[in-house]
Amino acid sequence: MLQGPVFILSLGLLPFVWSHSTHDQTPLDFITKSGHSDVQHEGQNAWLEKYGKQIDQPFSGPLSFSHLPYSRCLEDTTAEFDIALLGMPFDTAVTYRPGARFGPYAIRSGSRRQRETRGYTLSWRNNPYALGSRIIDCGDVPVSPFDNALAVDQMEVAYSSLLARPVATKGDAVGLPVQTFAKDGKQHPRIVTMGGDHTIVLPILRALNKVYGPVSVIHFDAHLDTWPAYPGTTSDQSRVTHGTFFYLAHEEHLMSNTSVHAGIRCKLAGIEDLDNDQAVGFQLISTDDIDDLGVNEIIRRIRERVGDSPVYLR
Repeated sequence: MLQGPVFILSLGLLPFVWSHSTHDQTPLDFITKSGHSDVQHEGQNAWLEKYGKQIDQPFSGPLSFSHLPYSRCLEDTTAEFDIALLGMPFDTAVTYRPGARFGPYAIRSGSRRQRETRGYTLSWRNNPYALGSRIIDCGDVPVSPFDNALAVDQMEVAYSSLLARPVATKGDAVGLPVQTFAKDGKQHPRIVTMGGDHTIVLPILRALNKVYGPVSVIHFDAHLDTWPAYPGTTSDQSRVTHGTFFYLAHEEHLMSNTSVHAGIRCKLAGIEDLDNDQAVGFQLISTDDIDDLGVNEIIRRIRERVGDSPVYLR
């Protein structure tokens, strides 16, 4: 029904267009000199002279997290940072829902509206871009989608490589004195990892253990992820899954006995799952607890649980 009126309108415009096609045309040189395209700006610096720097719009530019500077840090050993964003596009150890290999891409895409311009937030009362730390997006670990043992090693080596870099900013500008936690007494960069299925935590904890020793884990999730193995496990490698990595980390003494879950709401085989979870080193806070106790009390309990130990937040 819309085609009729549109077609009639188009016919009505034809005489107007035709009548102006042979006379009263605006000279092209007038348009180019009126500000639309100034002919005085020529050569390789024409853009800079007229418009300045090539800024990125929220919807444009290279795909990095929140428009942060981007570097392939695993090969560019000159890249300096205090905090690194690192993608681990791994999803071949899940039991039900693959696809998390696209997680780093999706996270970066979802963060495009956030950038340094107008980065101040009322909730935090600061602009995280202006706190003095050098934060960059270090790209993705090129993990193998065909060999899980290889992929897990690649993720551990990548994380260890970045942890071994010197921090870009010395002193208190990077926040808390994290160097007191490290076994070598030095400051080490902090890494924010974008997964990836939950299995990525195992190589991360292995890398962290080399620098800090056993750490406390604050684990926000619906599932325990402390199960010993899934049915059908027939090899050591088949034990490494998105629901067993904490059990394996416990076996390898990567965690202290002061870890905590927050938000657990999964189905269990029985009370034995909770006994096993406690043996692995976790205290459990359920979603019902969060509703009943409130956020402030949950925060207090988490802080009391982990104490002054180094913490990995997941």
